[in-house]
Amino acid sequence: MKTAIIGLPMVGKTSLFTILTGVVQETRIGSTAARVGVAKVPDARLEELARVFEPRKLTHATVEYADMPAISKESLRDPSYLASLRVVDAFAHVLRLFPDETVPHEKGSVNPVRDLEDVEMELILSDLVVIEKRLERLEKDRKKVKSSELDHEFETLEKCKAALEADRPLRQLELDSEEEKRIRGFQFLSQKPMLYVLNLGENEAGSLHEREREYRETTLAGRRRTSVTAVCGKIEAELAELPPEEQKEYLASYGLQESGLERLISATYSLLGLMSFLTAGEDEVRAWTIPAGSNAVKAAGAIHSDFEKKFIRAEVVNWKALVDAGGYAGVREKGQLRLEGKEYIVKDGDVLVIRHG
Repeated sequence: MKTAIIGLPMVGKTSLFTILTGVVQETRIGSTAARVGVAKVPDARLEELARVFEPRKLTHATVEYADMPAISKESLRDPSYLASLRVVDAFAHVLRLFPDETVPHEKGSVNPVRDLEDVEMELILSDLVVIEKRLERLEKDRKKVKSSELDHEFETLEKCKAALEADRPLRQLELDSEEEKRIRGFQFLSQKPMLYVLNLGENEAGSLHEREREYRETTLAGRRRTSVTAVCGKIEAELAELPPEEQKEYLASYGLQESGLERLISATYSLLGLMSFLTAGEDEVRAWTIPAGSNAVKAAGAIHSDFEKKFIRAEVVNWKALVDAGGYAGVREKGQLRLEGKEYIVKDGDVLVIRHG
């Protein structure tokens, strides 16, 4: 899973990258290259299971983040920049809410709703260019040969074009599975799920959730495949360099219960409809990321493709029951370890043992 951090210049993208990956770097003015880092998904359940199994290896799920140069009309004409945006699963758009006279805003004032709309419009215009070129080509091809596939693609792209011309991003457009399939290859920018990250000033650190709620209920109300979370970039980027225990103390002093990393990962998982199941043993305790609603066969495939092909059964137990019982022998004795078939829908926090041929 890969998420691109986007936004206008001087809004706090680099601070967000530090919060997520722990990598510290000065703000990159004028840089044209994306920086890529990996965030380890915090999961207290793994630590609990590790205390029971004392494994040789403890493996967290990970999310890859690309810290993109500032978005603009010019950058969206750069083929390499566009290619980097097209291959990600989602965007994290950093919106500046913090006032700071020493960090001038390129538009002269702090106005997050204006910035949100300006960047959205750039994504829409970029997609419109792609659609118009493809429609021109389809027009020529349809004159040469009769094809229902070409006709259906033309109709779907016309539908997308109408939405974009009405200033609606494609993530707002309801498409059926066939229409989704026809346009998947274009990797349209305005269709990607969008997480808005509100970057607040130090004086608002204690009211992150209130600001999230405000945007959720007003500016972002009714928007499909869109979510919002808030950070105090300056404070939380500094905290990312501290040991976990010290982080907790400082967060508590600002009235925060979770780190920025925990809030951002949670919001990303929720936006993309993801969850984690676990595997546990003496060799390794590990978290695996899958789409919510996946069945046992798909979960087995996340571990290894052979497990999916040769799946027989899954032994399933809730992670907490496994910890409380002190291991597999304990849950077997209590009758808490279940045998499930291919169609079992895996739940967040399930521990699986896959039986395969």
